[in-house]
Amino acid sequence: MPRQILEGIRVLELGQLIAGPFAAKTLADFGAEVIKIEPPGQGDPLRKWRMLHEGTSVWWEAQSRSKKSVCVDLRQPEGQELVRRLAAQADVLIENFRPGSMEKWGLSWETLHTLNPRLIMLRVSGYGQTGLKRDEPGFAAIAEAMAGLRYLTGEPGRPPVRAGLSLGDTIAGLHGALGVLLALYERDARGGEGQMIDTALYESVFNLSESLLPEYSVFGAVRQPAGGALPGIAPSNAYQCADGEYVLISGNNDSIFVRLMRRMGRDDLAEDPGLAHNDGRARRAAELDEAIGAWTRTLGSAEVLAALREAEVPAGRIYTARDIAEDPHYRARGMIETVTTAKGLKVEMPGIVPKLSGSPGAIRHRAPQLGEHTEPVLREAGLDDAELAKLREKGVIA
Repeated sequence: MPRQILEGIRVLELGQLIAGPFAAKTLADFGAEVIKIEPPGQGDPLRKWRMLHEGTSVWWEAQSRSKKSVCVDLRQPEGQELVRRLAAQADVLIENFRPGSMEKWGLSWETLHTLNPRLIMLRVSGYGQTGLKRDEPGFAAIAEAMAGLRYLTGEPGRPPVRAGLSLGDTIAGLHGALGVLLALYERDARGGEGQMIDTALYESVFNLSESLLPEYSVFGAVRQPAGGALPGIAPSNAYQCADGEYVLISGNNDSIFVRLMRRMGRDDLAEDPGLAHNDGRARRAAELDEAIGAWTRTLGSAEVLAALREAEVPAGRIYTARDIAEDPHYRARGMIETVTTAKGLKVEMPGIVPKLSGSPGAIRHRAPQLGEHTEPVLREAGLDDAELAKLREKGVIA
């Protein structure tokens, strides 16, 4: 296996469910050693989320690949001391508890920074470590709504809908992983110390909101739900075909728009000077959508896609999980990996993103069973047989 860029970086993951663990998974994919701290008993609740195989979520297998599991009860003083001992030897600590929890356990940023000045601490929460809402519980759905995303999803005149995935969590996890990499660069390439990274779910989603706020700031415009269309950028929508299937067509580039119209046999629209640029097309988006829809409704979806592929117009089907699993392009790009679980089940899951040419990421081993690495990790931290036995007896570790 080629050298991985984060080899030698030790990450202590105290988070649970999605946001913090997704950040840690991203670092693990590129070689970081991730030690996941889980409560004795049931462990991370994600182990029981969505569809289970023999009692364990298959989502867990994807999110916790290449990690180690250490069971420590953070509610007990001895468990908190164990985390401090591990943090003293770590490069990164990730947590996504409600603000104030780490302080309650004696694991504040100030305490950990004094203990290990090189430590980088990623803190992911709904609303951030400061501000008026810091103490409120924050989940992805609420963060997406506060960031303006939920208002935009759905059809005009109907209640907004959820995207169907916990986007607020994973987007925050990606921002958090980016923050960790920036802090590692500052520490290791520029001779700095460790630092604390404060990542809020709502801010991470808001960061992707494009022109939403600038348009309100300048024009007082409140963007409204637009269904499958992309407001202000035309044509770009989902169009029904003769077989009842929908295809997505993005003809909003000037030259692409001309190719699309000519392929549809609408030279009149291709040559219309009022449609030469996006601002003119945006004003006539409904007219263009009707013209494109009239054309797609005369052809099957495969015929539409073949015609647009020949004309070099971006278009595609709307994929289900089955479509993804059966698409050869995913496999040609290494975007579907197969991992065998501890119980022998083969699970397909998303591959590594992004793709580095010289030091690519890799899945090094399956997701851990609960507490699988408790003893070896704590022995490496300096605990002996007597200490481990005492901690097990008190229920601090498992």
